Amino acid sequence: MSGRDVILGRVRRALADVTPDVTPDGTPYEAALPRDYLREHGERSLARTVELLAENLADYRALVHRCAGVPELSALIAGLLAGRGARSVLVPPGLDGAWLADTGAEVTRVADEAASTAAELDRVDSVVTGCAVAVAETGTLVLDGSPDQGRRRITLIPDHHICVVRVPEQVVGSVPQAVARLDPRRPLTWISGPSATSDIELNRVEGVHGPRTLEVVLLGGA
Repeated sequence: MSGRDVILGRVRRALADVTPDVTPDGTPYEAALPRDYLREHGERSLARTVELLAENLADYRALVHRCAGVPELSALIAGLLAGRGARSVLVPPGLDGAWLADTGAEVTRVADEAASTAAELDRVDSVVTGCAVAVAETGTLVLDGSPDQGRRRITLIPDHHICVVRVPEQVVGSVPQAVARLDPRRPLTWISGPSATSDIELNRVEGVHGPRTLEVVLLGGA
């Protein structure tokens, strides 16, 4: 049993005899909360939503690429890795193998394993993942730990992250629309551009809390 299982077990036992909060008429508070706020700012076509996503990703200094299908994607990813001089790439267990078909034997594929240490992950040149959803209004990518995305840490430690977004099925206009699609029980990672921070003099430093370079591939068309 892991430490996580022990802690969650204690929480469940502590809450076993707790009555859920309800309103005076017996309605659960969660159901009673009004949710009549705007779900999206304005009306946009799908094509415009995808364009807005690309614009906001670029505004956050992510590098945005487009390709029509998997054969082109494989060549594109191989080119991006070669452009970085990458000799190793971290691969989540559920990533489509066809995405890396053109990388060749010169790039070592590193499996996403629970036993990998931070030091080992830091020696990996690049990581390639899918995503759960992409938010156009904020230029945000959300990863939820699904098999094509892997553990949270594999996208935080390597210096170069290539994230593939399937268009149009993984693109939404707004944060409320994204939240409606996501499972809150999963380990959600919200990414808006490469990792960056600023000191008191507003000197921007990238790569402190995650990848220094984020490349986003929009796969398919709107």
